[in-house]
Amino acid sequence: MSADHLGADIATTPLVAVYGTLKKGLNNAHWLSAATWLGSDTSTDLTLYDIGPYPGAKWQSSRGITLEVYRVTASQLADLDVLEDHRPETPARGEYQRRLITTRFGTAWVYLYNPSVAGREMIDEGGWPRQ
Repeated sequence: MSADHLGADIATTPLVAVYGTLKKGLNNAHWLSAATWLGSDTSTDLTLYDIGPYPGAKWQSSRGITLEVYRVTASQLADLDVLEDHRPETPARGEYQRRLITTRFGTAWVYLYNPSVAGREMIDEGGWPRQ
């Protein structure tokens, strides 16, 4: 991944919206510990699927999925790309693709799950983990 690619992505938007283990209090939250938390939002553009130890989001209408939105640097976005196995040169080959989503804080990056979710429990309202 080139620095030019990340620089262009951060110039497009310095925000990331998360819905799973990156949320506050969960096991991967430390990846965003130096980022600026802007707040929570709800999106009806995403549906979550329980993949086991983490959720995967698909671009499907829902009744509202809870997101947390953060302001990140290019370096932080690069780290998240590695964690989420986002491959900018061949996005369909990674576990997640990074796409843009509209939040109340502005446009943000969100990671969408690439593999099939056949047989996985769908979560179309609320968030993960299920309360």
